[in-house]
Amino acid sequence: MSLYILDTDHVSLLLQGKQAVISKVAQVYPNLAITIITVQEVFNGWVVKINDRAESANLVNLYTKLWTTQEYFKGVKILNFDIAAYTCYEGLLKENQQLNKKRLQKDLRIAAIALSTNAVMVTRNQKDFSQIPNFVLEDWT
Repeated sequence: MSLYILDTDHVSLLLQGKQAVISKVAQVYPNLAITIITVQEVFNGWVVKINDRAESANLVNLYTKLWTTQEYFKGVKILNFDIAAYTCYEGLLKENQQLNKKRLQKDLRIAAIALSTNAVMVTRNQKDFSQIPNFVLEDWT
């Protein structure tokens, strides 16, 4: 069975309780992973929200959601951005000049991890990820 990597958006949908994503995750587990890039993106998002003064009355809820997120991370396989991924990333940038855009950098790093592990990328972001050659995509929503 293939390894499936959830994009950051699908991790968010899973944590929000999106039933279609939950059902598919249950079908493929334990052949499921996320990337260290997704961990970075999710934590960066929580830091911004928690540090927003407009959210100060909502801190208990925000910290509880952050806690729930880190509990999820403890139970899922997290793939590193290792030398193989970096080599793949460099090759993608060199061979596909249209991908060399700042807004695509984290997606490209996730894609490089997926390509270097021969994994299927689970994402709703068909627009950006479909530009990457030989990349298998699925949308579980």
